[in-house]
Amino acid sequence: MTMQHWQGIEKVVVVGLGITGLSVVKHLMRLPVELQVKVIDTRDNPPGKEELPAQVELHAGGWRCDWLLDADLVVTNPGIALATPEIQQVLAANIPVVGDIELFAWQVTKPVVAITGSNGKSTVTDLTGVVAKAAGLNVGVGGNIGVPALDLLALDADLYVLELSSFQLETTSSLSLVAGAFLNLSEDHMDRYQGMDDYRQAKLRIFDHAQACIVNADDKQTYPDVEKNVVEFSIEAEAQACVTELDGREYLTFAKQRILPVDELSLVGRHNVANALVVIALLAKAGVEVEKGVDAMKSYRGLTHRCQVVADNQAIKWVNDSKATNVASTLAALSGLTLAGKLYLMVGGDGKGADFSELAPALARLNVQLCCFGADGDKFMSLHPSAKRFDTMQEIVEWAKPQLSAGDMVLLSPACASFDQFNNFMARGDAFAELAKRYA
Repeated sequence: MTMQHWQGIEKVVVVGLGITGLSVVKHLMRLPVELQVKVIDTRDNPPGKEELPAQVELHAGGWRCDWLLDADLVVTNPGIALATPEIQQVLAANIPVVGDIELFAWQVTKPVVAITGSNGKSTVTDLTGVVAKAAGLNVGVGGNIGVPALDLLALDADLYVLELSSFQLETTSSLSLVAGAFLNLSEDHMDRYQGMDDYRQAKLRIFDHAQACIVNADDKQTYPDVEKNVVEFSIEAEAQACVTELDGREYLTFAKQRILPVDELSLVGRHNVANALVVIALLAKAGVEVEKGVDAMKSYRGLTHRCQVVADNQAIKWVNDSKATNVASTLAALSGLTLAGKLYLMVGGDGKGADFSELAPALARLNVQLCCFGADGDKFMSLHPSAKRFDTMQEIVEWAKPQLSAGDMVLLSPACASFDQFNNFMARGDAFAELAKRYA
């Protein structure tokens, strides 16, 4: 590591504890420089406080502006907006404010690829790590998913793969990437941003120091505003990474080279075909021999609760997409879905006042049996002629089981929150997975 970033820095205040804040503190304690570290957390009983080193002072339950304004560096949690008045005071005093990803950038000496976007970034990040490992690399995977970035440094990996949120990118200015990917842009976090362009600009920071910029040719908002080395992916058109029909069969191709037949992917949904193309592009630009990881890409079944195949028996797939807690997520799962048989789609739960009418055109294109359950199940009944009302997922499965045949799919993609019947979407997904194993 270079120590130039730490010249003149003696007092560091970490804002926000939890998993990320604790990883920051531990990282600061490991550095070969003398630092006085303090932590502020506005929660009365912040998680992780028991693990703080004895010499690190904690102020919980509010702000300490005297600490902030006496600091040489403030490291803030991504959940805290830069627009927060206390952070604005720090910036006005010309005290640098960074996040954990910027500290990672100061230290890392091995190649890094990173992924951002409104949807799909966790799957792309995880699959990139899986394929790179299968190709023989020691890989560190984390950031906004799983392990905090600073904890990955202990691995001394050949390649680091980071998922980055717009919040993390706001406080990151010097992260050098061999390749960065911006998957897509849709409305989100409008309580934090001034509008869509403000949100987009935060995401575009991923390309500031990227040697290759992986962009979505089907979503022009992902392109950088200034000229860069752009690598396009597309499931609709010809691009460097795209779907190509050869001898009557679709292939994932990169630079016109066949990588893998699309129908050999275990992942479900057209959006996951796009995700696989991004993985190929990222690893190709990182100099990884993707062909060595093709078998891992074929067998990859997705992250838990995100279009994850939890059972596949007698050519009937059971797919857990419990993470689809809004309409956009369910639309993504249905996009480009092709089946030999019928889709048994399970929707419903706590609708949070949403308008579900957007689903109707997508359902009209499918051979579907719509199975509506939960508190707001009635709101789906007018979306498709096949709609049938149930109280619970178990009722649906018991009714559907005798009718299932080869080529069918049972898909939980509820477009609703789970709180009417479950503690969270994970518990709902686990319950579906248990049903699938029992009835498949």
